Amino acid sequence: MENTFEVRTDLALEEKESFPGDGGEITGVSLREWHRANSPIKMTEVKILDKKGEKAMGKPVGTYITLEAGELSVKDEDYHREVSEELSSQIQKLLSGKSYRKPDFHVLVVGLGNGSVTPDSLGPRVLKNLQVTRHLKVQYGDDFWKGRSMPVISGIIPGVMAQTGMESAEILKGIIRETKPDLIIAIDALAARSVRRLGTTIQLTDTGIHPGSGVGNHRHSLTKESLGVPVMAIGVPTVVGAAAIVHDTVSAMIGALSKSMETKGMGDFMGSISSDEQYDLIRELLEPEFGPMYVTPPDIDETVKELSFTISEGIHLAFLGQEDS
Repeated sequence: MENTFEVRTDLALEEKESFPGDGGEITGVSLREWHRANSPIKMTEVKILDKKGEKAMGKPVGTYITLEAGELSVKDEDYHREVSEELSSQIQKLLSGKSYRKPDFHVLVVGLGNGSVTPDSLGPRVLKNLQVTRHLKVQYGDDFWKGRSMPVISGIIPGVMAQTGMESAEILKGIIRETKPDLIIAIDALAARSVRRLGTTIQLTDTGIHPGSGVGNHRHSLTKESLGVPVMAIGVPTVVGAAAIVHDTVSAMIGALSKSMETKGMGDFMGSISSDEQYDLIRELLEPEFGPMYVTPPDIDETVKELSFTISEGIHLAFLGQEDS
């Protein structure tokens, strides 16, 4: 049976958790977790170091940083400001060694997704909150830019293929050729394995992004190899597969059955099936009946709205706020 276990999540953190132990024993993968003092944000850094780690994790070599903050959907300005500051700090760390502090450093921010579909609207909403500056340089020229400590920021919402008839990568190649950015930051909604991570987790990576991969829609990748420009990706899980929810429910049921002497045998039998096999079996049962169904929280509209401000502010702080950092 083909192993489709990795399809359940776009989060490197969740891939790490699918391994026995704490995930730090995976060959070719390094793991670091930390909390800042008096901070509600849990940080996890997963580094995939080589081809062995890439094969084990099912993700490209690179750094995956995860911010977990349970109250991200709540309207709390101070809380969101703290998350934005942490996101800004991690963006700057991933750019360490690059000359992003030069005044004419050009960042192209790409809002991936469909603005008309709420769980997929994170990218477009972030772009609507973004403070762009490239037009000032175009309008007033290089003399205006001299002595000003700010990078050039531009943004684009390429839409989805059903709207434009074009791949995001195709659209971006034309923009890159004309505007010559130094860095691309792609924002996209992701798929998670666990319901509790929906809208509470931000993943930042230097590996680029595969638009639509979270919902089984494998489009042309946005990476340095495909676009010729370094690509940083920021994503938030907004959907979880129905099969993954059933899988977690079955796991909880196995635990409950195993605790009772009357049902222990049944629990032990079901528990003897590997996690991957359980998930594949559930998908085989569900998908002919319901198709590849995905689930999103009832308050997703407010969650995406709040997150779009938080992420855009993190980008502002990382670049436009650099003179204060």
